[in-house]
Amino acid sequence: MYVIQHLDFLASLNTLASLVTAFVLGTVIGLERQYRQRTAGLRTNVLVAVGAALFVDIAMRFHSIYGGTPSPLHVVAYVVSGVGFLGAGVIMREEGNVRGINTAATLWGSAAVGVSAGLGMLVEAVLGTLFVLSANTLLRPIVNAINRQPLDVESVEVTNTVYVIADKERQKEVMKVLESNLESGRYPVRDLEVHAFGDDDVEIEATLTVTSVDGDELDSLVRRIAALPGVRQAFWSASTTE
Repeated sequence: MYVIQHLDFLASLNTLASLVTAFVLGTVIGLERQYRQRTAGLRTNVLVAVGAALFVDIAMRFHSIYGGTPSPLHVVAYVVSGVGFLGAGVIMREEGNVRGINTAATLWGSAAVGVSAGLGMLVEAVLGTLFVLSANTLLRPIVNAINRQPLDVESVEVTNTVYVIADKERQKEVMKVLESNLESGRYPVRDLEVHAFGDDDVEIEATLTVTSVDGDELDSLVRRIAALPGVRQAFWSASTTE
């Protein structure tokens, strides 16, 4: 029975060491991403790190067991590539939000477990399963605790933008008053763009230089701009960037 023949507890111990290292280092990377509230956060990075470690370990064990040319490893390469396409299929984008990225990473880790089982590396398959499950369960309370914290604007790159919908005929006048009001309110403009908005209006997009703003103060300033003649609507929004 080839499963019993391939049982190697020393090699399995090496696998455990590899997975522990990947888990810890993936956690270190993921914590930094999670703290800045990026899309691919703690669990995603850990899942990818663990899956990659298991795939590499499988490749090394495969060669040590069967020897010969490395061509059999092409099968593993195709599995990795195929799961990448499968993962992309489960990632959904809804109104600017990415969903399903942890599911995609879990599928990748699951593929590594499946390859391990198919090669008769049962201990490695079990270890991989335990680590993937740990990433999705044990780390969840940490992720939830971090997400409940208020956004730290000093550590997150934030872009604040004021949008004004105005009469096309009053465009220059509104732009001048907009810049003046923002400057006097200590919110200098870094970039100013104008886009067509229907047949008779334009959208003025003023990107602020500052990354930290007083929400109530900026709300008040935007309300004053909205009351200007020729202005249809005015609002502002903040967005995080990489």
